[in-house]
Amino acid sequence: YQKAGVYFGGFQALMPTLGYIWGGTIRQYIEAVSKYVALFLLCIIGINMIRENLKGECKGTSRELGFTVMIPAVIATSIDAFAVGITLTALNVKILPSAALIGTTTFLIAFVGVWIGHFFGDRLGNRAGILGGVILVLIRVRIFIMGWQKRLEELERMKKLNELDED
Repeated sequence: YQKAGVYFGGFQALMPTLGYIWGGTIRQYIEAVSKYVALFLLCIIGINMIRENLKGECKGTSRELGFTVMIPAVIATSIDAFAVGITLTALNVKILPSAALIGTTTFLIAFVGVWIGHFFGDRLGNRAGILGGVILVLIRVRIFIMGWQKRLEELERMKKLNELDED
């Protein structure tokens, strides 16, 4: 359980720190691709969870959360934290206490989340893994769609403003 907490907590502390250090120099590049990278990685992880559990490749809860599983997951879930670091720079916030709080909170949530996952996994077997994969994909797709809806609303507002300016 601690391993997941260390991975997630560590990356959630690292990414805002990097965003804070690099400030706005690469902000436009990160913001342009972060949603797509996160969508891709989390959907791949979710689909893989579903596939493995349908085939019965996941036996019990003793499977190891290895490097090849954890790195895509922590990158996908912490990429937005980079933008938080950029915002903290603009707000002139001290990064070390902020990153420590973010990392510690994420460690605790990941630790408890993995414990709960093992608890239900022991009782539900492969169905828990399938459900987890479906939920992961649906959450990420929902977030992606909400982002596009927000963009479309902004474009509509800009269009209305341009129409008012022309009158």
